Amino acid sequence: MQLTNNTLFITGGASGIGRGLAEAFHKLGNKVIIAGRRKALLDEVIAANPGMEGLELDINDPESIDKVAKTLISRYPSLNVLINNAGIMPFDDAAGHIDEATMIGTITTNLMGPIRLTSALIEHLKSQPRAVIINNTSVLAFVPLAGNAVYSATKAALHSYSLSQRFTLRDTSVTVQEIAPPWVNTDLVHKGDDPRAMPLDAFIEETMLGLATDVPEVIVEAIRPLRDNPGSQEHALIHGFNQSLVDNPIPVG
Repeated sequence: MQLTNNTLFITGGASGIGRGLAEAFHKLGNKVIIAGRRKALLDEVIAANPGMEGLELDINDPESIDKVAKTLISRYPSLNVLINNAGIMPFDDAAGHIDEATMIGTITTNLMGPIRLTSALIEHLKSQPRAVIINNTSVLAFVPLAGNAVYSATKAALHSYSLSQRFTLRDTSVTVQEIAPPWVNTDLVHKGDDPRAMPLDAFIEETMLGLATDVPEVIVEAIRPLRDNPGSQEHALIHGFNQSLVDNPIPVG
């Protein structure tokens, strides 16, 4: 994608990867609008980045999505980049009872939210001379983390949706890029400065370099072996990956 002369809307833009991307694009002179549910956090980011703007958005609520979409189209007619970044990552136990509210919330936030928001903005994006949809999935779309089974499944589903979306938009001005982050040191689950987590600034720098190209999927080199899931041998790969985390668990608390 072209990294300059854009008007971007980023969900989940008040913290973590969303804030990192918002600030990186803002520094390049783009018009950046961030979204989130907590106005205080939005205001904090905006105060630190003069010229950036924010909109309150509940990605779980179709009415909130429709309202924000209408505001974006009216207030920012040059909007041409949508970054579907908002997500939640609760723990679960696929070998036991899955809490209904947690399951629905995860699916609604991570999968239905991006689909609904893109649907609400797609005709506007197609009217632009050039436009980009960026879907933030995860390396866990390809190698699921057993302790976050529902989260991993939503990211696999969003990856699949991105593949279909990219094909169906092939004859339009809209391109689709996917970001598949590794474990990044943010507060998505717990910001503990674990050495296995990639520093946020390093992730943003490498990701921006990838977005500057026309590659459909942007990954950092550190996770390429996991992304290159070995087909019919994936069962052993996934078992080994999860066993390594059982043997060396992520510290929480």
